[in-house]
Amino acid sequence: MVFVITPGCCSDASCVAVCPVQCIRPRPGDPDFLSTEQLYIDPATCIDCQACMDECPIDAVHPDYDMPEAFGDLLKINADYFKSTPIVDASPPRHIRPKLPETRPSLRVAVVGTGPAACYAVAALSEIRGVDVSVIERLPTPFGLVRSGVAPDHGQTKRITELFKKTLSKKTVSCYFNVEVGADVSVDELLEHHHAVVWAAGADDDRKLGIPGEDLPGSYSAREMVAWYNGHPDHSDRDFDLTGETVVLVGNGNVALDVARALTGSADHFGTSDIADHALSVLADSGVTQVVVAARRGPEHAAYTTGELTSLERLDGVDLMAHADELSSQLDPDDRRDAVLIAAAEREQTENTRRIMLRYKLSPLSIQGDGHVESITFARWDGTTETIDTPLVLRAIGYRGRASVGLPFDDATGTIPHEQGRVVEGGERVSGLYCSGWIKRGATGVIGTNKTDAMETVASLIDDFVTGKLDEPPRAPEEFSALVRSRKNDVLDYDAWRRIDDEEKARGRATGRSRVKFVSVEDMLAFSRSSTA
Repeated sequence: MVFVITPGCCSDASCVAVCPVQCIRPRPGDPDFLSTEQLYIDPATCIDCQACMDECPIDAVHPDYDMPEAFGDLLKINADYFKSTPIVDASPPRHIRPKLPETRPSLRVAVVGTGPAACYAVAALSEIRGVDVSVIERLPTPFGLVRSGVAPDHGQTKRITELFKKTLSKKTVSCYFNVEVGADVSVDELLEHHHAVVWAAGADDDRKLGIPGEDLPGSYSAREMVAWYNGHPDHSDRDFDLTGETVVLVGNGNVALDVARALTGSADHFGTSDIADHALSVLADSGVTQVVVAARRGPEHAAYTTGELTSLERLDGVDLMAHADELSSQLDPDDRRDAVLIAAAEREQTENTRRIMLRYKLSPLSIQGDGHVESITFARWDGTTETIDTPLVLRAIGYRGRASVGLPFDDATGTIPHEQGRVVEGGERVSGLYCSGWIKRGATGVIGTNKTDAMETVASLIDDFVTGKLDEPPRAPEEFSALVRSRKNDVLDYDAWRRIDDEEKARGRATGRSRVKFVSVEDMLAFSRSSTA
């Protein structure tokens, strides 16, 4: 018996550290670690110890005899990875927990954000004796895009929050939810009460197509729709026109496929998930029968993962289709990813079904409509143009960072300028300021990618503290809590969030779902007040 990692892998490499024979690859630091779709276990080296399965935060590791039926070829996929990338060094990776100097045994750090980048940074900091962390989050709820960006039917992936909950509940971590940096408290004030600030608030903007008609009603970012069906308070009242038969998605990453699945999946498919009630109702009554996923380049350049692509094949009542003349003649039927596309091109649509049409080599030229989107025109690979009638165009071409008050910002890249996580302005390092996650490197990678990213930033911070480059904050620790609460009513701590969390899960159990979310800040705060009355 050997163990296999499924496509649900978050790539945070927790399993690597516990493997006694180091048969899991790639590891942090390997050339392909940041670009890999998932991690792999070498079946020839695995000794069946189960350590990886016990350690995996999202239960993505299975013994070969108990693999989900849909992933039956994963044993071969794992073995094939090691044919091209054999294990050379089986020594375990070194992990030396840093120590604070005896002359400065106490360090206070403020972390802004509660998504994966922030939580991994908090986890690394809170492992160090003498470090206290203040976590500041704009919403009453933590976990960023894990809560509001991961697809509702990816409940396994969302299990990573159980790991993050353990981090935020530590005694050396103080949580200030429903507090906005830049409005309720400034970056300078954070530095008055802490040695350092780590900005890990993510990327809440999106890239534009830059074509005529893009600003018409009916043209939106996929990010907005994802936030809508996930119940994000900023987007829960949005109104998307789903009365037409066709929706066009421009982009070929995982977000595009997630949205296509949401628009075509049945109520039964999402009915037990944590999808927002308002979205479940609207999607159930949707008139959409076709979602066109349009990519500028060929499938060999597609940014989606194999796992996300194959999940479209398994949707009940949905035909996954493609145009044969837009696929490469070099597709390999023995390759799982290519095989899906070959089958999609050969498939004929069945009656009374919805369909997802994968289109390639289409460059958007313009969006047309009289006061509202009516169609979108593409340039085809053969030099012709094609216009697709639709009332709804969603661009899924990438998230983008947004400038924040008190921080430098590179508008060209949508990131904070930095050197190994140290914030830089005008070529000079800004003392005490650090960044991590998408706002640091751009919107790339999966959940686990943020762990390596956060470790780099924390290493830079600790090195600066140990070498005396961080000033002592002039304010006492207890003054920060008093300052925040004097500025903002309804500041929620970790226990207050847990009560909201417990209530959402209780509502879910009552309806056979994983949870029923609060989708407005006012409702969350009202419940928080009533639960402590």
